[in-house]
Amino acid sequence: MTNKIPTTIITGFLGAGKTTLVQHLLANAEGKRIALIINEFGDVGVDKDLLSGCGDENCTDDDMIELANGCICCTVADEFIPVMQTLLARDNPPEYIIIETSGLALPQPLVQAFNWPEIKARVTVDSVVTLVDAAALSEGRFAADEKALNDQRQRDEMLDHETPLGELFEDQLVCADLVVINKTDLVDNEQLQRVEKELHHHVRAGTKVIKAKHGIVDPSVLLGLGSAAEDDIMARQSHHELHHGDEPHEHDDFDSFAFSMPAAKDRKALIKTIEQTIIAHDVLRLKGFAALEGSTARLAVQAVGPRINTWFDRPWKPDEVQQTSFVVIGQSPLDRDAIEQSLRMVERG
Repeated sequence: MTNKIPTTIITGFLGAGKTTLVQHLLANAEGKRIALIINEFGDVGVDKDLLSGCGDENCTDDDMIELANGCICCTVADEFIPVMQTLLARDNPPEYIIIETSGLALPQPLVQAFNWPEIKARVTVDSVVTLVDAAALSEGRFAADEKALNDQRQRDEMLDHETPLGELFEDQLVCADLVVINKTDLVDNEQLQRVEKELHHHVRAGTKVIKAKHGIVDPSVLLGLGSAAEDDIMARQSHHELHHGDEPHEHDDFDSFAFSMPAAKDRKALIKTIEQTIIAHDVLRLKGFAALEGSTARLAVQAVGPRINTWFDRPWKPDEVQQTSFVVIGQSPLDRDAIEQSLRMVERG
Protein backbone atom coordinates (compact mmCIF):
# COMPACT_ATOMS: atom_id res chain seq x y z
CA MET A 1 0.00 0.00 0.00
CA THR A 2 3.04 2.28 0.05
CA ASN A 3 2.19 3.56 -3.43
CA LYS A 4 -1.44 4.32 -2.56
CA ILE A 5 -2.69 7.70 -1.40
CA PRO A 6 -3.87 7.36 2.21
CA THR A 7 -7.29 8.79 3.05
CA THR A 8 -8.69 9.61 6.47
CA ILE A 9 -12.48 9.70 6.83
CA ILE A 10 -13.64 11.90 9.71
CA THR A 11 -17.22 11.33 10.82
CA GLY A 12 -19.40 12.16 13.80
CA PHE A 13 -22.63 13.89 14.72
CA LEU A 14 -23.37 17.58 14.33
CA GLY A 15 -21.26 19.70 16.64
CA ALA A 16 -18.87 16.92 17.68
CA GLY A 17 -15.92 18.99 16.48
CA LYS A 18 -15.07 17.56 13.06
CA THR A 19 -14.27 20.90 11.44
CA THR A 20 -12.09 21.99 14.36
CA LEU A 21 -10.19 18.71 14.17
CA VAL A 22 -9.66 19.12 10.42
CA GLN A 23 -8.47 22.69 10.91
CA HIS A 24 -5.86 21.42 13.38
CA LEU A 25 -4.72 18.74 10.93
CA LEU A 26 -4.32 21.23 8.11
CA ALA A 27 -2.49 23.69 10.33
CA ASN A 28 0.02 20.95 11.15
CA ALA A 29 0.34 19.45 7.68
CA GLU A 30 4.14 19.81 7.74
CA GLY A 31 4.40 20.29 4.01
CA LYS A 32 2.10 17.45 2.92
CA ARG A 33 -0.06 18.15 -0.12
CA ILE A 34 -3.48 17.48 1.35
CA ALA A 35 -6.77 17.44 -0.52
CA LEU A 36 -9.85 18.07 1.59
CA ILE A 37 -13.32 16.83 0.63
CA ILE A 38 -16.11 18.42 2.69
CA ASN A 39 -19.61 16.98 2.73
CA GLU A 40 -21.54 20.12 3.62
CA PHE A 41 -25.20 19.53 4.50
CA GLY A 42 -26.93 22.63 3.21
CA ASP A 43 -26.79 25.23 0.46
CA VAL A 44 -24.13 27.55 1.87
CA GLY A 45 -20.49 26.44 1.92
CA VAL A 46 -19.87 27.36 5.53
CA ASP A 47 -17.28 24.78 6.53
CA LYS A 48 -15.25 25.30 3.39
CA ASP A 49 -14.96 29.01 4.12
CA LEU A 50 -13.93 28.31 7.71
CA LEU A 51 -11.25 25.86 6.63
CA SER A 52 -9.88 28.13 3.93
CA GLY A 53 -8.80 30.48 6.69
CA CYS A 54 -6.44 27.94 8.23
CA GLY A 55 -3.40 30.01 7.25
CA ASP A 56 -1.41 27.05 5.86
CA GLU A 57 0.10 27.14 2.38
CA ASN A 58 -1.41 23.69 1.74
CA CYS A 59 -4.94 25.06 2.20
CA THR A 60 -5.57 26.17 -1.36
CA ASP A 61 -8.96 26.54 -3.03
CA ASP A 62 -8.13 23.85 -5.59
CA ASP A 63 -7.51 21.31 -2.85
CA MET A 64 -10.81 21.96 -1.09
CA ILE A 65 -13.78 20.27 -2.66
CA GLU A 66 -17.31 20.60 -1.33
CA LEU A 67 -19.99 17.96 -1.89
CA ALA A 68 -23.12 19.95 -1.15
CA ASN A 69 -25.81 17.79 -2.76
CA GLY A 70 -26.73 15.85 0.35
CA CYS A 71 -25.30 13.13 2.53
CA ILE A 72 -22.10 11.74 1.03
CA CYS A 73 -23.20 8.14 1.55
CA CYS A 74 -26.27 8.82 -0.63
CA THR A 75 -24.33 10.41 -3.50
CA VAL A 76 -21.30 8.13 -3.78
CA ALA A 77 -21.73 7.16 -7.42
CA ASP A 78 -23.00 10.51 -8.67
CA GLU A 79 -20.66 12.87 -6.85
CA PHE A 80 -17.93 11.32 -4.70
CA ILE A 81 -16.42 8.93 -7.24
CA PRO A 82 -16.16 11.58 -10.02
CA VAL A 83 -14.45 13.92 -7.54
CA MET A 84 -11.93 11.22 -6.64
CA GLN A 85 -11.28 10.50 -10.31
CA THR A 86 -10.62 14.20 -10.91
CA LEU A 87 -8.17 14.36 -8.00
CA LEU A 88 -6.29 11.31 -9.24
CA ALA A 89 -6.11 12.67 -12.79
CA ARG A 90 -4.14 15.73 -11.70
CA ASP A 91 -0.56 16.11 -12.86
CA ASN A 92 0.38 16.63 -9.22
CA PRO A 93 -2.11 14.55 -7.19
CA PRO A 94 -2.37 14.99 -3.42
CA GLU A 95 -0.16 13.08 -1.04
CA TYR A 96 -3.00 12.71 1.43
CA ILE A 97 -6.79 13.03 1.36
CA ILE A 98 -9.02 14.01 4.27
CA ILE A 99 -12.80 13.61 4.04
CA GLU A 100 -15.08 15.40 6.51
CA THR A 101 -18.49 13.78 6.24
CA SER A 102 -21.87 15.23 7.05
CA GLY A 103 -23.00 14.50 10.58
CA LEU A 104 -25.79 12.43 9.03
CA ALA A 105 -23.55 10.20 6.91
CA LEU A 106 -23.16 6.47 7.22
CA PRO A 107 -19.43 5.84 6.79
CA GLN A 108 -19.89 2.28 5.47
CA PRO A 109 -21.05 3.16 1.91
CA LEU A 110 -18.22 5.67 1.64
CA VAL A 111 -15.63 3.07 2.66
CA GLN A 112 -17.17 0.63 0.18
CA ALA A 113 -16.65 3.18 -2.60
CA PHE A 114 -12.89 2.78 -2.20
CA ASN A 115 -13.27 -0.67 -3.78
CA TRP A 116 -14.26 1.00 -7.07
CA PRO A 117 -11.53 -0.36 -9.40
CA GLU A 118 -10.11 2.99 -10.55
CA ILE A 119 -9.92 4.21 -6.94
CA LYS A 120 -8.74 1.02 -5.25
CA ALA A 121 -5.63 0.87 -7.42
CA ARG A 122 -4.53 4.35 -6.31
CA VAL A 123 -6.11 5.13 -2.92
CA THR A 124 -6.66 3.39 0.41
CA VAL A 125 -8.67 4.25 3.54
CA ASP A 126 -5.94 4.90 6.07
CA SER A 127 -8.54 5.11 8.86
CA VAL A 128 -12.08 6.02 9.81
CA VAL A 129 -12.08 8.48 12.72
CA THR A 130 -15.33 9.03 14.61
CA LEU A 131 -15.75 12.02 16.93
CA VAL A 132 -18.24 11.99 19.79
CA ASP A 133 -19.31 14.78 22.13
CA ALA A 134 -18.36 13.91 25.73
CA ALA A 135 -20.63 16.56 27.24
CA ALA A 136 -23.70 15.47 25.28
CA LEU A 137 -23.17 11.78 25.93
CA SER A 138 -22.70 12.39 29.63
CA GLU A 139 -26.17 13.96 29.63
CA GLY A 140 -27.78 11.06 27.78
CA ARG A 141 -27.81 12.66 24.33
CA PHE A 142 -25.94 11.79 21.15
CA ALA A 143 -25.08 15.42 20.41
CA ALA A 144 -25.40 18.76 22.09
CA ASP A 145 -28.22 19.77 19.75
CA GLU A 146 -30.64 16.88 20.02
CA LYS A 147 -33.63 19.00 20.97
CA ALA A 148 -36.13 16.94 19.03
CA LEU A 149 -35.50 13.66 20.89
CA ASN A 150 -37.76 12.54 23.74
CA ASP A 151 -37.30 14.82 26.75
CA GLN A 152 -37.64 11.98 29.24
CA ARG A 153 -34.59 10.27 27.78
CA GLN A 154 -32.27 13.27 27.89
CA ARG A 155 -30.66 12.18 31.17
CA ASP A 156 -30.05 8.58 30.08
CA GLU A 157 -26.47 7.60 29.35
CA MET A 158 -27.61 6.39 25.92
CA LEU A 159 -30.85 6.86 24.09
CA ASP A 160 -32.79 3.87 22.77
CA HIS A 161 -30.72 2.39 19.95
CA GLU A 162 -33.90 1.34 18.19
CA THR A 163 -34.32 4.95 17.07
CA PRO A 164 -32.85 5.89 13.66
CA LEU A 165 -30.53 8.35 15.37
CA GLY A 166 -29.31 5.68 17.75
CA GLU A 167 -28.62 3.27 14.93
CA LEU A 168 -26.68 5.93 13.05
CA PHE A 169 -24.60 6.61 16.14
CA GLU A 170 -23.76 2.91 16.45
CA ASP A 171 -22.97 2.67 12.73
CA GLN A 172 -20.43 5.48 13.01
CA LEU A 173 -18.82 3.75 15.98
CA VAL A 174 -18.68 0.26 14.51
CA CYS A 175 -16.99 1.55 11.35
CA ALA A 176 -14.31 3.48 13.26
CA ASP A 177 -10.65 2.57 13.57
CA LEU A 178 -10.25 5.39 16.09
CA VAL A 179 -12.86 7.07 18.29
CA VAL A 180 -12.10 10.55 19.62
CA ILE A 181 -14.02 11.60 22.72
CA ASN A 182 -14.00 15.35 22.21
CA LYS A 183 -14.95 18.20 24.58
CA THR A 184 -13.59 16.35 27.60
CA ASP A 185 -13.03 19.72 29.28
CA LEU A 186 -16.80 20.02 29.65
CA VAL A 187 -17.21 16.93 31.87
CA ASP A 188 -15.72 15.68 35.14
CA ASN A 189 -13.70 12.46 35.50
CA GLU A 190 -16.65 10.37 36.65
CA GLN A 191 -18.78 11.43 33.69
CA LEU A 192 -15.91 10.81 31.28
CA GLN A 193 -15.38 7.29 32.63
CA ARG A 194 -19.06 6.46 32.14
CA VAL A 195 -18.95 7.75 28.56
CA GLU A 196 -15.83 5.78 27.74
CA LYS A 197 -17.25 2.59 29.27
CA GLU A 198 -20.43 2.90 27.23
CA LEU A 199 -18.55 3.53 23.99
CA HIS A 200 -16.52 0.36 24.40
CA HIS A 201 -19.77 -1.63 24.15
CA HIS A 202 -20.29 -0.43 20.58
CA VAL A 203 -16.86 -0.40 18.92
CA ARG A 204 -15.15 -3.31 17.21
CA ALA A 205 -12.43 -5.21 19.05
CA GLY A 206 -9.14 -3.37 18.70
CA THR A 207 -10.65 0.05 18.05
CA LYS A 208 -8.74 2.69 19.96
CA VAL A 209 -10.56 5.32 22.01
CA ILE A 210 -8.73 8.54 22.85
CA LYS A 211 -9.68 11.81 24.56
CA ALA A 212 -9.39 15.36 23.24
CA LYS A 213 -10.20 18.98 24.07
CA HIS A 214 -11.21 21.50 21.42
CA GLY A 215 -10.59 18.95 18.64
CA ILE A 216 -6.83 19.04 19.17
CA VAL A 217 -5.23 15.66 18.43
CA ASP A 218 -1.62 15.12 17.38
CA PRO A 219 -1.66 14.35 13.62
CA SER A 220 0.74 11.47 14.22
CA VAL A 221 -2.03 9.78 16.21
CA LEU A 222 -4.70 10.27 13.53
CA LEU A 223 -2.72 9.75 10.34
CA GLY A 224 -0.79 6.70 9.21
CA LEU A 225 -2.96 4.01 10.82
CA GLY A 226 -2.88 1.92 7.64
CA SER A 227 -6.19 0.17 8.31
CA ALA A 228 -7.11 -0.43 4.64
CA ALA A 229 -10.74 -0.28 5.78
CA GLU A 230 -12.04 -0.99 2.28
CA ASP A 231 -10.69 -4.55 2.62
CA ASP A 232 -12.46 -5.01 5.95
CA ILE A 233 -15.91 -3.70 5.08
CA MET A 234 -17.80 -6.87 6.09
CA ALA A 235 -16.67 -6.36 9.69
CA ARG A 236 -18.09 -2.81 9.66
CA GLN A 237 -21.66 -3.41 8.49
CA SER A 238 -24.24 -0.81 9.39
CA HIS A 239 -27.70 -1.45 10.85
CA HIS A 240 -29.15 -0.56 7.48
CA GLU A 241 -27.07 -3.19 5.69
CA LEU A 242 -27.87 -5.82 8.31
CA HIS A 243 -31.62 -5.07 8.14
CA HIS A 244 -32.14 -4.18 4.48
CA GLY A 245 -29.33 -5.76 2.52
CA ASP A 246 -28.26 -3.50 -0.35
CA GLU A 247 -31.39 -1.35 -0.50
CA PRO A 248 -30.61 2.38 -0.68
CA HIS A 249 -31.02 4.22 2.61
CA GLU A 250 -32.57 7.58 3.23
CA HIS A 251 -32.34 10.29 5.87
CA ASP A 252 -35.92 11.49 5.74
CA ASP A 253 -35.90 12.48 9.40
CA PHE A 254 -33.57 15.45 8.82
CA ASP A 255 -34.00 18.64 6.86
CA SER A 256 -31.99 21.77 6.13
CA PHE A 257 -32.29 25.07 4.35
CA ALA A 258 -30.20 28.15 3.72
CA PHE A 259 -31.29 31.76 3.66
CA SER A 260 -29.83 35.26 3.72
CA MET A 261 -30.87 38.54 5.32
CA PRO A 262 -29.44 42.06 5.67
CA ALA A 263 -26.76 43.03 8.18
CA ALA A 264 -27.76 42.95 11.84
CA LYS A 265 -27.53 46.11 13.89
CA ASP A 266 -26.10 44.54 17.03
CA ARG A 267 -24.05 41.42 17.81
CA LYS A 268 -25.67 40.74 21.19
CA ALA A 269 -29.15 41.11 19.75
CA LEU A 270 -28.27 38.70 16.95
CA ILE A 271 -27.02 36.05 19.38
CA LYS A 272 -30.12 36.43 21.56
CA THR A 273 -32.37 36.06 18.52
CA ILE A 274 -30.54 32.89 17.46
CA GLU A 275 -30.89 31.46 20.97
CA GLN A 276 -34.61 32.16 21.06
CA THR A 277 -35.11 30.64 17.61
CA ILE A 278 -33.23 27.45 18.47
CA ILE A 279 -35.32 26.94 21.61
CA ALA A 280 -38.65 27.75 19.99
CA HIS A 281 -38.20 25.61 16.87
CA ASP A 282 -36.00 22.68 18.00
CA VAL A 283 -33.20 23.67 15.64
CA LEU A 284 -30.37 21.15 15.80
CA ARG A 285 -27.70 23.37 14.32
CA LEU A 286 -27.31 26.82 12.81
CA LYS A 287 -24.12 28.00 11.19
CA GLY A 288 -22.94 30.63 8.78
CA PHE A 289 -21.64 34.16 8.57
CA ALA A 290 -23.21 37.41 9.73
CA ALA A 291 -22.77 41.01 8.66
CA LEU A 292 -22.96 43.67 11.36
CA GLU A 293 -23.67 47.29 10.60
CA GLY A 294 -20.54 49.39 10.99
CA SER A 295 -18.19 46.36 11.04
CA THR A 296 -15.65 45.70 8.31
CA ALA A 297 -15.17 42.07 9.43
CA ARG A 298 -17.32 39.01 8.84
CA LEU A 299 -18.77 37.32 11.95
CA ALA A 300 -18.62 33.51 11.89
CA VAL A 301 -21.51 31.85 13.73
CA GLN A 302 -21.62 28.24 14.94
CA ALA A 303 -24.66 27.30 17.03
CA VAL A 304 -24.95 23.75 18.35
CA GLY A 305 -27.96 23.37 20.60
CA PRO A 306 -27.72 25.90 23.43
CA ARG A 307 -24.06 26.70 22.76
CA ILE A 308 -23.38 29.55 20.33
CA ASN A 309 -19.87 30.55 19.30
CA THR A 310 -19.13 33.70 17.32
CA TRP A 311 -15.88 35.25 16.17
CA PHE A 312 -14.67 37.64 13.48
CA ASP A 313 -12.87 35.34 11.06
CA ARG A 314 -11.70 37.85 8.43
CA PRO A 315 -12.42 41.23 6.81
CA TRP A 316 -15.08 41.40 4.11
CA LYS A 317 -13.62 41.19 0.62
CA PRO A 318 -14.18 44.20 -1.66
CA ASP A 319 -16.38 42.21 -4.05
CA GLU A 320 -18.47 40.45 -1.38
CA VAL A 321 -22.07 41.28 -0.59
CA GLN A 322 -22.11 42.10 3.11
CA GLN A 323 -25.13 40.13 4.22
CA THR A 324 -25.96 37.44 6.77
CA SER A 325 -26.16 33.88 5.41
CA PHE A 326 -27.12 30.89 7.55
CA VAL A 327 -27.69 27.15 7.14
CA VAL A 328 -30.34 25.74 9.48
CA ILE A 329 -30.44 22.00 10.21
CA GLY A 330 -33.07 20.08 12.14
CA GLN A 331 -35.41 17.14 12.18
CA SER A 332 -37.95 17.08 9.37
CA PRO A 333 -40.18 18.86 8.76
CA LEU A 334 -38.63 22.20 9.58
CA ASP A 335 -41.02 25.15 9.64
CA ARG A 336 -38.87 27.30 7.38
CA ASP A 337 -41.19 30.29 7.29
CA ALA A 338 -41.49 30.46 11.08
CA ILE A 339 -37.75 30.03 11.61
CA GLU A 340 -36.88 32.71 9.07
CA GLN A 341 -39.42 35.07 10.60
CA SER A 342 -37.97 34.45 14.05
CA LEU A 343 -34.41 35.13 12.91
CA ARG A 344 -35.44 38.25 11.05
CA MET A 345 -36.75 39.71 14.29
CA VAL A 346 -33.22 41.04 14.83
CA GLU A 347 -33.72 43.30 11.78
CA ARG A 348 -36.63 44.95 13.49
CA GLY A 349 -34.66 45.55 16.67
